[in-house]
Amino acid sequence: MAAVAAVLRAALRRGRPAATALLHHRPIPSARSLPTQPALGRALPPLRRLPFSAGFGYSTKSKAKKSPMKQSRFDFTKVDAALLPTVILVGRPNVGKSALFNRFIQRREALVYNTPGDHVTRDIREGVAKLGDLRFRVLDSAGLETAATSGSILARTADMTGNVLARSQFAIFLIDVRDGLQPLDLEVGQWLRKYASGIHTLVAMNKSESLDELGILTAAAGEAHKLGFGDPIAISAETGLGMAELYELLRPLFEDYMSRLPFNGLNLDDPTSEAETEAHEGDESKLPLQLAIVGRPNVGKSTLLNTLLQEQRVLVGPEAGLTRDSIRAKFQFDNRTVYLVDTAGWMERSGKEKGPASLSVVQSRKNLMRAHIVALVLDAEKIAKSKSSMNHPEVVIARQAIEEGRGLVVVINKMDLLRDKQLLFDKVMDAVPREIQTVIPQVTGIPVVFVSALEGRGRIAVMRQVIDTYEKWCLRLPTSRLNRWLRKVMSRHSWKDSATQPKVKYFTQVKARPPTFVAFMTGKTQLSDTDVRFLTKSLKEDFDIGGIPIRIVQRSIPRKASAKSSTRNTGPRNARMRTDKRSTISDPTLS
Repeated sequence: MAAVAAVLRAALRRGRPAATALLHHRPIPSARSLPTQPALGRALPPLRRLPFSAGFGYSTKSKAKKSPMKQSRFDFTKVDAALLPTVILVGRPNVGKSALFNRFIQRREALVYNTPGDHVTRDIREGVAKLGDLRFRVLDSAGLETAATSGSILARTADMTGNVLARSQFAIFLIDVRDGLQPLDLEVGQWLRKYASGIHTLVAMNKSESLDELGILTAAAGEAHKLGFGDPIAISAETGLGMAELYELLRPLFEDYMSRLPFNGLNLDDPTSEAETEAHEGDESKLPLQLAIVGRPNVGKSTLLNTLLQEQRVLVGPEAGLTRDSIRAKFQFDNRTVYLVDTAGWMERSGKEKGPASLSVVQSRKNLMRAHIVALVLDAEKIAKSKSSMNHPEVVIARQAIEEGRGLVVVINKMDLLRDKQLLFDKVMDAVPREIQTVIPQVTGIPVVFVSALEGRGRIAVMRQVIDTYEKWCLRLPTSRLNRWLRKVMSRHSWKDSATQPKVKYFTQVKARPPTFVAFMTGKTQLSDTDVRFLTKSLKEDFDIGGIPIRIVQRSIPRKASAKSSTRNTGPRNARMRTDKRSTISDPTLS
C-alpha cells in the first residue's frame, strides 16, 4: 500500500493519468495506450500569467522552484545612512504599516495590535531597513484619516505625516486586501497625489497570505488600480509573502536614485575612520550614548524630546497617555552621537491593562534595560501641590534604574508654571534634591536639573549633565592609583578591633558601565556592609564619581601551604650539596 500511495502522490504532482486510474480503481494504461492530450490536462488548462501577477506570490511555478534574486550593482552597506533612500509607509489605520516596518528592520520594535476602531501608531518611527542586499531608511507613519476634526489627535498625526513627506523619496501605500478597497483608501490616495506628487508611490495589498486564489486577488488588483498608482503587489507583512517581488520593484528605483548622488552616496570624507574607531575602543565614554526619557504620563517627556532634538519629532498635547510607541531618535551633541528614546507614560501595573496600553508598559521597561542613562522626568506643578517629589511609580523607576546599574538624571519639568509663585519656586528648588537623596539612599549625588521644555529652557543643562554622568559611568581607574588610595582610606577608617580588621591585599577595577571593583581579601575576615558603604562613599568623594551606581565585590585569597613548598624545595638542594661528583648506587641483592 505504501508503494501505491507513493505512486499516487507522484502522479498527482506530475498531472499524469495514472492518478485518475488509481483513484477510480482502473488498470493503469501503458505508455503506448496513453492519448496524446491527457484528459486531466484538458480539464485544468494552465493559468494565464497576468501583467501584475509577479507580485502575487501564488504562481505554482514559484512554489516549486524559486528563482534567485538578482544582486544590486550598488553596495548599500557602504553608503552613509543619511544618504540612503527613504521610504515612508502610508495608509489608513489598521492596514499593517507597523508590521511591515518590523519586517523591514527585522525586529519587533513598533507596537502591533489589532484595533479597528483606534490608532496604535501616533508618532513617526524611523529605522534602517534590510531587504536582501538593499538598505534604505523606512518611516512608519500613523494611520491617515482625511476627515479628522481640526486640532484632534488624528489631524495632528496627519500634519506630522505631511511634514516628513518632504524628506522621503518613495512611498509604499498599504491597503487591506481582505477588506477590499474602502472609501478612506481613495481619500488617502487623493491626499498623496496632493501632498506627495513628487514621490514615487507603490501600492501594496497587505494581508494576502490567506487569499492566494486567482479570482480573489485578481478582483482586488482591479480595484487597487482605481487608486491611480500603477500595478499593485500582493504582500503579507506577517508571513513575508511577496518580499522577493517587492525587492525586484525597489531595486531599480534605488539604483537610479543612488546613481544620481555624488560619488554614488559613498562618504569619502567620513570622520569615523578606522584610526579613530580604534582610538575610541579604549575610551568607552566616546561611544554612542543611549538616553531613555521615562516618567509618569503627561509630565512632558515628548516635549522634552522635541526640545532636545529642536524639531517636532513626536506628537505632543494635553492628553494623558498620548505616546504609545517608544520612539528612538538620533542626533549629535558636542560631536557625540546620542540616541534618544521617548517612552510611554510609566504606570503601575495593576493587571487590568488591555490592548496597546499593556504593550506600552512592557516596551517602556525593555527600553529602560537597554539605556545607558535614564532621565526621570517629574512635574514641578504636581510636586508643589502634593508636597512630595516622587510618587510610588517614580520611586520604582529610579530604584530599578539604579539596580540595573544605569546612570540616573532627574529632570524637573514645567518650572514655568511656578514662575509667578516665587515661594513655591524656591521651595521646590531647595526641597527636591534633598528628598530625592532620602528616597534613593543607594546613590549619593544624583543630579537634578530644573527645566521648562515647553519654552525650550534647560536643554543645554540637561545634555551636559547627561554627558557628565555618562563619562563617570564609563570611568576606568588604574590599579596602582586605586591601591595608593586604598592605603590612605584604610588608615583613616575607624576600626572597632585592629586584630579583627579585614586585610585587603589589593583593590582593582574589573569593568566599567557601571564601575565595578573587586577587593581581594586575605584571611577569614570579610568587609562588613558598613565597610563597603564607607569604601563606596570614599570612592565617590575622592574620584568625583557621584550620582552613579558603584559595585564592590569581595574575593578571598587562600593562604599558601608553606610547609609543603619548603619540603618540596629542600630535597634537591641537599642532594646537590652532598657531593659534586656522580654517586653510584649499588644494589644490595648483587653483593
